[in-house]
This record gives sequence, structure tokens and C-alpha cells, in this order.
Amino acid sequence: MGASTHTVTNQAPPLTGYDVFGADAALTDAVARHTAPERLQEVREELGELGRAAGSAQVQEWGDEADGHPPVLHTHDRYGHRTDEVEFHPAWHRLLRKAVSHGLTDAWTRPDGHVRRAAAFLVWTQNDAGHGCPVSMTHAAVPALRTDPDLAAVWEPKLTSRVYVPELRPVDRKPGALLGMAMTEKQGGSDVRANTTRAEPLGAEGEYVLTGHKWFCSAPMSDGFLVLAQVPEGTSRTGAVGGPTCFLLPRVLPDGTRNSFRIQRLKDKLGNRSNASAEVEFDGTTWARRVGEEGRGIAAIIGMVAATRLDCVTGAAAVMRQAVAQAVHHSAYRNAFGGPLIDKPLMRNVLADLALESEAATTLALRLAAAYDSETEAERQLLRLAVPAAKFWVTKRCIPLTVEALECLGGNGYVEDSRMPRLLRESPLNSIWEGAGNIQALDVLRALQREPAALDAFLTELGQARGADHRLDGAIKDMLTELADLSGIEARARRLVERMALTLQGSLLVRFAPPQVADAFCASRLGGDWGGSFGTLPHTLDLASVVERARVPL
Repeated sequence: MGASTHTVTNQAPPLTGYDVFGADAALTDAVARHTAPERLQEVREELGELGRAAGSAQVQEWGDEADGHPPVLHTHDRYGHRTDEVEFHPAWHRLLRKAVSHGLTDAWTRPDGHVRRAAAFLVWTQNDAGHGCPVSMTHAAVPALRTDPDLAAVWEPKLTSRVYVPELRPVDRKPGALLGMAMTEKQGGSDVRANTTRAEPLGAEGEYVLTGHKWFCSAPMSDGFLVLAQVPEGTSRTGAVGGPTCFLLPRVLPDGTRNSFRIQRLKDKLGNRSNASAEVEFDGTTWARRVGEEGRGIAAIIGMVAATRLDCVTGAAAVMRQAVAQAVHHSAYRNAFGGPLIDKPLMRNVLADLALESEAATTLALRLAAAYDSETEAERQLLRLAVPAAKFWVTKRCIPLTVEALECLGGNGYVEDSRMPRLLRESPLNSIWEGAGNIQALDVLRALQREPAALDAFLTELGQARGADHRLDGAIKDMLTELADLSGIEARARRLVERMALTLQGSLLVRFAPPQVADAFCASRLGGDWGGSFGTLPHTLDLASVVERARVPL
């Protein structure tokens, strides 16, 4: 009998059986900071329950199954009738049901709703980001629908429900519903004013039929969609001027028949594979109800766009947190060159650098969620600048962070079993969705030019940390110098927005993070003592404490 060579040693145990919320110090601190004291215990218990589920082996398996079995399109039944249905793996439905039941579509109707919902979104989507897409769109649709009180009265209670029912039925016959959106067209991309989908008014007020093609429609089995279409000038019986208009398109009509919603194909995407993204066609009989005023479609959807952009920030923070947790966990259990990797000075520098990026992302995401809960004019103005700036920067930082975290696992991180490749494939998504980097930068410029109160609110937020760190003060001064020179501002927009995001993150960390975290962030991101890759922090900092704060205690 030959000698056995298959003794497994020096492998990290699976990162499972833990509380994803409770093990995230940056997140738990942010929730405590932004939640009313009288509700904090309730919110902690709520998020702890979800966090323990998210860290369980069973739910991690659901994520593996949903990602490993992408949705399948069925355009026709066996007899040749159009069905236009997408079949999802049962794990997808389990994940969605849990998300809905824990309030991930219910932020607008409860106190501290956006903070608790953002924290839950960050926790729950670490296993699978794909099902977070319909969750995000459903959540974000509420402000758009509120521009039409009659529509909101019917749909909002369904969208904020805690009940998930996947079968397609008329919305008034369902206890809960999901809502998506289909804005992008093949010829226009982010330039939605170039859309060519047409809307022709019917006899009844607010009713139209649509003709056109949408290039990206995520989660096409949702109960309804917000879409943009052009109303030709002079066609409205009210004499309105026409133009880009927002519509609510239900999958099932009030009489129980299917609306004409032709799914042409599903996209074969880099990541986000558990979620279906489709091309859909409206054939001239597709019925829709107008949302808001004719010709004011972009104004009607702006609230939805802002809310989904914040979810892009939160979703990127979720990917970053899981990547860092895996890297630190592996390094704590992996021995090399005479001891645990986590104790090696060079690896500690890399891990601390990753942990800083992750904590800054989480802290910023929860601060913006708290601004939504506040509803004051100052906070609304802060969101106008801070959301696109955060969307620009945080989502971009997700990509190199995930690559570096994967590398911390070496070859183990390059195989699918580690789940790191899934995180890597997911990492570019939030930078692209809801407007890529240039769109966010241009949106910041637009706000600076048209809404001076937004800059006042932004500077007021930064000013709360004035004098606490000389590197932060210097970075703010440099940013103001950049703002004062408007020559070639569009070509410099990315540089400016990057500085705005970094100073906002620095301000928050100086005010709220442990001193060693704030010191390391300001020294590297704001003070210039940093290289071109992760793991180039000043060696004199307290990096061990930064890494330990990011570690999942098992």
C-alpha cells in the first residue's frame, strides 16, 4: 500500500457560521451613530438576525446555487404561444423572499428606514448581488411613483410589503410586488434624451401605448417597470408639448391578461449572473400609464436614479467588505515563512490598506443613507453633490480592492470554490450601472453650476472636521483651489470629483473612526504618503489595529 500524500494542512477554514453584521465594526458603529437611541436595540436585533442568516452555510449555498444556475428565457410554450417568462433557480427566490421579508424594499415608511435598510442591503448582498438588483429598483421606485398620488396609492403598499410572491398577477391581487426599470436604449446609452421609444396617447387620461426597444431591462419578471418614451409633439389630447415622459408599464393588465412585453434575449454578462438582464420590445400595443407630467420624464425619475446610485455605493461597499473579510480571514489562518501571514509586516500593510478602503466606503454609504432619513433641506442639498461623487469614487475603488484581496489568497483565490472570482466579476458592475464614471462627474459639475446651495451643504459637512487633521485641512484647501479655477473644468472633472469624495470620506473618518483608522487614511489618501498600489502605507502607523478591526472573530 502506497503512502498517503493527501493530508490537508495549512488551509484556512471556511468563513461561515458568523454574524455578517455583528462582525463588521465599521458598519455596526455607523448604525449606532445614525439610529435614534430609542430604536437602536431593535435595529441591532433586526440586523443581527439577518447577519447570522447571511453568514450561515445554508444561505452561502443559496448564493452559490443562484450564481451557478443563471436564469433561462422561455419565449414560447410548447404550442407556440408567446409566454416571455424567465425561469430562476429556487435559490434566487429564497434569497429574494428573505430580502423582502427583512424590509430591503421598505425604507420610506419607517423611522430610520434608510439607515437600517442600507445596512441590511450591505449585509445581505454579500452572498449574492444579483437578486439585489430588483430589490434596489423596487426600493428606488417609490419617490418616482409619488409624483402621481393615484399610482402611489396602488403601488407603494405593494412595493414596501414584506411579502414576496413570484407569480405574475394583476398588482391588486398580490400582497407584494417588485418594480424594475427599462431606460437604456441601444442608440443612446446614458443619453436618455436620445431615446426613440414612442408613446401614443389613448382616449383615457394618462393611458398610452408604447412602441420601441430597450437595450437593458434588469429583472424582467418584475411586476412592472418604469420606462421613458417620447410623446410626439401635438399628439396629446390635452395639447401638451410632448417629449421624454415617464411611464409605468405593468407586466399583467388589470383584467388579468398579459401586457405585450416581448423579451428578445437575455444578456450574457461578466458578473451579476444570477440576475436576468434582458432586451425587451414594445410592439405598439404595449399599455402603460403616464407617471408625472408629459415631457417631464427625466424630472419624474430623478429620485429613482439618486436612490439607485446610492445603492450602487452600498453594493460596492458590500463587495469590498466581503473581499476584505475573506483576505484577512485567510491570512489569519495561513502560515508562511515561519508564522501566520497576518503577522508579516508586508502582508499586514496590504490588509490594512484594504481595510481602510472598505471602512471609508461603508462609513460614507451609511452617512448618505442617514441624510435620506433626515429629509431636511440641508441634507437634501448634501445628497445632490455627495451621491454622484460617492458613486464615482467608491464604485471605482471596488475593482482594484477586489483584485488585491483575491491575490491575498494566492492560487486559492483564483478558483471558483473560494467565491473570490464571483466578487471580482461583480466588482465593475456598480461603476457601470446608473451612469458610469463620466456621467457621475458631469452630474457633479451640473450641480455645482446650477445649485450653489449643494456646495454650501457639502462644505458645511466637511467643515465639521476642520482643525482635527492638518492633512484633511490641506486637502480641502486644494479642492477649493480646484473649484476656483473653472478653465477646462470638464476635462478636469474626474480629478475634482475624486478629491471631493476623498475629503468627504476623510472628514467622516476623522470625526467617527478610531484614531488609527483616521490617521492612516489621512496620511495615505490625503497626505500623499502612499504609493500606486495597495500595501504602500507608511510603516510607522498602527497597522495591526486597523487589520484587527477588519477581522471576523470566529
